[in-house]
Amino acid sequence: MQIRRRLKKAYPDATTELNWRNPFELLIATILSAQTTDKKVNEVTPKLFGNFPDAHSLANADLKEVEEIVKPLGYFRQKAKTIVGAAKALAEKFDGEVPKSMSELIQLPGVGRKTASIVLGTAFGVQEGIAVDTHVQRVSQRLGLSKNKKPEKIEQDLMALVPRNEWSWFGHALTLHGRYVCVARKPQCSKCVIEAFCEKVGVSTVLSSHQIQK
Repeated sequence: MQIRRRLKKAYPDATTELNWRNPFELLIATILSAQTTDKKVNEVTPKLFGNFPDAHSLANADLKEVEEIVKPLGYFRQKAKTIVGAAKALAEKFDGEVPKSMSELIQLPGVGRKTASIVLGTAFGVQEGIAVDTHVQRVSQRLGLSKNKKPEKIEQDLMALVPRNEWSWFGHALTLHGRYVCVARKPQCSKCVIEAFCEKVGVSTVLSSHQIQK
């Protein structure tokens, strides 16, 4: 697939932009990243992990203290409750260690296939799925790689097109491409390395600077 080859050249080492030092930090940071930016999450996690460096300490944390730390992210009460709950589940079911399987990870509060796929692929190199966030959803639809709107259906379409050993990388690559080039409004088609292969589904009325110059 030309799209995959072009993306490989543009984003050879694509990975998450969340800061993390171990699987526990990646898991918690990924849960916190819902409905906010990685940049914002990276601003609060140094203090969060400074105070609560592992699952056991976070599991026993004062909820109000956690809320205060994650407050800048929005939905802070629910997010604090969720990450403390996830830490408690890790401590009680997995001796504080992040499990390395999809079936076990999705048992944790706040963890669905997307979060589990990111943690498994990024922290452990385990290829169990392609994380479909808003960027992956938008880019895959514009490219014509999937006509589906539900993340789980889009993931199935993408997994059928990409070799399994590249699932994690491909998800990260599409996220980066959607974050910086194929943005929601006024996609930068003139800077896109895969424009020649893009069906531009839903963006046919958007003129790129390249098209205007023509």
